[in-house]
Amino acid sequence: MNTFEYVVVSIDGDYANLKRLDAESDEVKLVARALLPPEIREGTKLKYEMMQYEIIA
Repeated sequence: MNTFEYVVVSIDGDYANLKRLDAESDEVKLVARALLPPEIREGTKLKYEMMQYEIIA
């Protein structure tokens, strides 16, 4: 299974905009906050693996 790293760029209501850290791209991914850990803030780094997001240092 693939693993991806993201950073929370912005939070807009029930959604968060995530930007890939492990690939060169200017695109952001819109993700429902219900799928993310509740303690995320702008600048939080996340790992996506096995269909789950997890906060990383």
